[in-house]
Amino acid sequence: MPAVASGKVLITGANGFIAVWTVKAFLEAGFSVRGTVRSAAKAEHLKTTFSSYADKLEFVVVPDILEKGAFDQAVLGVDAVVHTASPVHLAADEPSEVIDPAVNGTLGILRSAALPLALASVRRVVYVSSCAAVLTRDAPARVYDETCWNDADARVVETLGRDADPLAKYSASKIYAERAAWAFYEEQKETLPWDLVVVNPPWVFGPVLHEVRGGPESLNPSNSLYFDAVTKGEFTVPDNCYVDVRDLALALTLAVEKPEASGQRIIVSQGKFKWQDFAVAANKISDKIPSLKEPYDASTAEYKIVYNNTKSKEALGITYRTLEETTADILKGWETRGWL
Repeated sequence: MPAVASGKVLITGANGFIAVWTVKAFLEAGFSVRGTVRSAAKAEHLKTTFSSYADKLEFVVVPDILEKGAFDQAVLGVDAVVHTASPVHLAADEPSEVIDPAVNGTLGILRSAALPLALASVRRVVYVSSCAAVLTRDAPARVYDETCWNDADARVVETLGRDADPLAKYSASKIYAERAAWAFYEEQKETLPWDLVVVNPPWVFGPVLHEVRGGPESLNPSNSLYFDAVTKGEFTVPDNCYVDVRDLALALTLAVEKPEASGQRIIVSQGKFKWQDFAVAANKISDKIPSLKEPYDASTAEYKIVYNNTKSKEALGITYRTLEETTADILKGWETRGWL
């Protein structure tokens, strides 16, 4: 069972919210990192942020991940690949706007890693999928595990097309991309020296390390929703589960390092939440956060979605931060940026 304890790791979409923390986690674990970015300018913030690791950090410009052979050069000479580059937005009109980049980008990196020259070095590929590929959003309350698939949203998108709701389109992109990854791996694994690990996080929140040009309105989608929920009381998407971005970054590092992760699909989730949980925690930490407008008691709240995170603890050895720890660190970052 291949696993990589040292060497060079390729991280795609290296300037993204999750990816920047992942770059940090790998560098701190002693790895060298090669990151892909869409333009040289997008690497400048990372070079500054990780200036003390200048001798262990390099970048490759991949302008379009949908272009044939986009990652062919990027994978050469690396020991592992962590694929985070995928569209995360809820504004697509046509489903293909999010599905095609997700599927083709994922297959593109796998095909590049399967080229003869890449096979000389690559020993593990970690693909960041999503719990959007796991849960059935309109189902009764239940506990989900790695055997679950969100076939419902795929059917909705197939039936309604552009009239499907935004979350269904996003979920479909994750479903199709992950299924494509597993299909490719199953077809090729007998001839590959590397194995595949898929990590499925739910909502990802946490402090900002990536470049944000502007105020909180410029945040990545998940943190933008978090900001509006905590500071404005706008609970615009259904309750779900979450993971701190730093715990996810560590999980991706361990997914490369641990032999036990070989060939596994692993849900990485801290636990369930309602937006009120974060709002209450934030209000206790900062007097700049408004109180809830309506009474709320977490002890009697009903949570519709719960993910079984046993495999992440057993296979990866993850210990998760508490909701209060995540909230405190997020608020500290907002204070520093003058957003509170």
